[in-house]
Formats: sequence, structure tokens, C-alpha cells
Amino acid sequence: MDLDLSFLIATTASIIILTFLYQTFIQKKPNTNTNSPPHASGAWPIIGHLHLLGGDAIPHRVFGNLADKYGPIFTIKLGVHQAVIVNDAELAKSCFTVNDKAFASRPKSLLSVIMGYNYAMFPLSQYGEYYTKMSKMAKVELLSQKRVEMIKDIRVSEVRTFMKNMHDDCLKNKTNTVKVEMREFFANLVLNIITRSVASKRFTPGDEEANKVHDVVTKFFEYLGTFVVSDFLPFLKFLDLGGHVKGMTLAAKDMDDIIEVWLDDHKKRRASGKLNEENPDYMDTLLNIVENASKDEFGGYDNDTLVKASSLTMITAGFDSTAVALAWTITLLLNNPEKLKLAQEEMDRHVGRDRLVDESDIKNLVYLQAIIKESLRIHPPAPIAITRQSREDCVVGGYMIPEGTLFIPNIWKIHHNPDVWDEPSQFRPERFLTDKKNFDVKGQHFDLLPFGSGRRMCLGASFALNSMQSTLAGLIQGFDLAKTSNEPIDTKEKFQLTNHKKYPLEVLLTPRLSRNLYNVNA
Repeated sequence: MDLDLSFLIATTASIIILTFLYQTFIQKKPNTNTNSPPHASGAWPIIGHLHLLGGDAIPHRVFGNLADKYGPIFTIKLGVHQAVIVNDAELAKSCFTVNDKAFASRPKSLLSVIMGYNYAMFPLSQYGEYYTKMSKMAKVELLSQKRVEMIKDIRVSEVRTFMKNMHDDCLKNKTNTVKVEMREFFANLVLNIITRSVASKRFTPGDEEANKVHDVVTKFFEYLGTFVVSDFLPFLKFLDLGGHVKGMTLAAKDMDDIIEVWLDDHKKRRASGKLNEENPDYMDTLLNIVENASKDEFGGYDNDTLVKASSLTMITAGFDSTAVALAWTITLLLNNPEKLKLAQEEMDRHVGRDRLVDESDIKNLVYLQAIIKESLRIHPPAPIAITRQSREDCVVGGYMIPEGTLFIPNIWKIHHNPDVWDEPSQFRPERFLTDKKNFDVKGQHFDLLPFGSGRRMCLGASFALNSMQSTLAGLIQGFDLAKTSNEPIDTKEKFQLTNHKKYPLEVLLTPRLSRNLYNVNA
């Protein structure tokens, strides 16, 4: 979490007078309703509990510790905002069902303005007509299960291409083994699946444009997981404390320059009549939609802004969460090699070693599916869901939640409830073959919410799940995986909204199939 504690202390000392004037003449008076969730102690003047999230703090663990003290729902102060933290499945269910519309909005943020095309990236926009129309369009036209299935060939092609590349690297070594940094491996793989789907763009390892896209998307999630001072102390916006405005502006320009080139290429192809009408990419579909829409149908944004913002939405919806989840899954398997062995034995029984696994095989690979669910439970990609904001007063767990309150679901704490999950910190995929076998990750089982739930559920959930299944199946069928030492792989976390591994994940890969199978094209 990017929040310098000493910087905050110095800032606090220098702005007391400004804060006094703000609180006296501008800030809304706090809600005095006594029927409110417990208030966590330890708030500092002006900044509230922001100091708890400074330095290397991991927010979901900080909130989890507070839940142990104050209960499954409590309130903290984040600058001028009150925030309610929900750490319990039943309370989360209330928020995502009965109160889903009440919690359907987003707070204003610098990132949404600067990097989100002034709220044109609709997942970051406040609730209203624009969000409703764009959300419906995305679900129907772009991210429906039917659309996700349409890119099956892309997923299979990319997985097999990376398998071939890894196999070729293995053959270059006398040991027939190659050491791979898996976080980078997964990031490159997932990026190609997404950019081919969005803009028919494919990159090779080390490609300069690919590196730029990867860097900008990474910065997007870093800033999304940063408690930006002016978001919580808005009267200090003019100071650009921490340099966030400058950093976001530079990153936004880099990303816009890239997407602008993609958009121009698509316009040129359309003008020349060279369209892929049978299987258009996302950008082609977006252009068809906006060109046939009235000027004011989508919030008054111009067509280019709509297409670029929606394209960036698609890239960010699936990229980081998928790559991060795959890295954690491999970490868990290598620290529990008996589980990896069981997965490979299942693969050999149902698929064998005479052909490559296909996505149609996944339904029979129940242990593989259980591994993915268990990995998403222990290490949800977004352990605290993107902050929502209440649009109206509502009641959660018998407590009154006033309009304007920030709502932060602690998914990680819900996933580690010992009353629901026996030995919650242990990697036990078998639980999803017995008493939890009917649990899925699609937002309907509130004890398991790796992609959230309700109308603000992660748009990339289906993409992430299908990509994880296809990638993991290909990897464990095609290679034996091993650690580079006898020590357990470090599981320290680095929070960037998505919950990254703090350290690289180096893995030894050794082919386990006949050489000719690695040359099979999708």
C-alpha cells in the first residue's frame, strides 16, 4: 500500500488550520445515529485511520485484525469519509442483494478522472443512466458467456504457443529443463489473450509495445490500490501530495497513445472494407455500437473516448486478476506437491499423454477445478473489492448506514472464516469435492466471492476463470513443475488492489509429453 506514514505526519502538522476551516464551514456534520456499526478506535486528527494503511501494510489483513476486535462489521474514518468494512458472508449478502442498488455507486477519485477518461470507464463511474447503459452493453455485447466462448480459439492458441516456446527452451539445455519466472510468463500469456480479443494485437516476448501496455496496466492497479491523499482530503488536491496527479497523467498519456494507434488502425480497415464480420474483435464491436448510437446516448462522450475507455476497461477487467491468480495457484501447488501429483494423475486418466488437453475436457477435470476454487479462496485476486459508496441510507445487519458511506467488502476475511472453512489457511482442494462441491465463484455463494457479487461484480470473471482453467490444464499436462530449492516458496504479499506475490516465482519446467505434441497448432 503506497502511503508514506512520515509524509502524512508532516502533512498533518502543516494543514491543521486548513482542516479546521474546512471542517467548520464545508464538511458535512457526522451522522449522530447511535444505531451505527462499532467505530474502530485509534483515528488520528484529520487523516482518521489512514495511518493504519501506511508503508507495507496489507489492508485486508489490517481490516481482518480489526474485525477480530470489533466484530464482522465496523466503521473507520478515512480522511473526510466514513467507511464501513464488512467481513462476514451474511452481511455481504445483504449488501450485494437487498442493498445492492443502495451500494451501486463509486466514490469520486482522481484515478477515475485522469486514467479513466473522466469516468468514461464505466466500472469506475457513479451509478446512473450512463453506468446502466454501458454495463448492459458490456454484458450483452462484450462479456457475455457466449462472447467469452467465441475467444476459445485465442486462448487455446496462446496456451499452446507458450507451451511450444517453453518446450523449445527446454531442448536448448542438456538437462531438458528450463527455469521460468512464472509471474512474467503468465502476464505475457494473459496480455496476448486480451489484446488479441480487444484489438487483434499479438506481442512477442520483449516487444516494446507489450512492455508499455504491461507497465501502464500495472500502474493503473497500483494507483487503484493507493489511498491518494486528495481523494480523502479533497481540499488538499491543489498540492498534489505524493505526486499522484503527475504520475497518473503520464501513465494515462502513455496508454492513450497506444490505444489511439489501435483505434486508427481499426478505422482504416473499416474504411477499406477489410472487416472480420464473422469474428470481430472488441474494438470493432464497440465501433459498430457507437457509430449507430445517437450523440447523447452514452453520457455525452465522443465516440473515440467511448471506444478507448471501453477498450481499456476490457484490458483491465481480466489482465491483472488472471495473471495474479495463476501465480498464486502455482505457488500453492509447488508448496503442496502431493496436490500437483493428484492433478496430473487426473489429467492422465481423463486425457492421457497422446493428445493435448482441450477446453472440452475441463468438465471432467474436477480436481483441477477444485484447485482453482481453493486458490481463489485462499488468495482472492482482489482481497478487498473496489470501494463502493452508498447512494442512500440503508440498513445492514441491523445497523443504519448513512448515504455517502464508503463500503469496503473484505473478501479475504470472508474466505478465511473458520466457522465455514475448516483450517482456512490450509490448501485443501478436496473440500470442493465434498461439503463445498456445489460452491461456484460466480457471486451466488457468499462465502466464496473472489470476483465480488451484485451489479458491480468483476466484469472479467468469466474471462479469468476460463483463462485460468485452460492455462493451468495445459501447463500441468505438458510439464513437470518443481521448485528451484528445497525451501518453501515465499508467500509474502504485495498489495496493488490485486494481491500480488511480493517476490518472483521461479519454477523449473521439464516436458512430460512426446516432442511432436508441442508442435500442434490450435
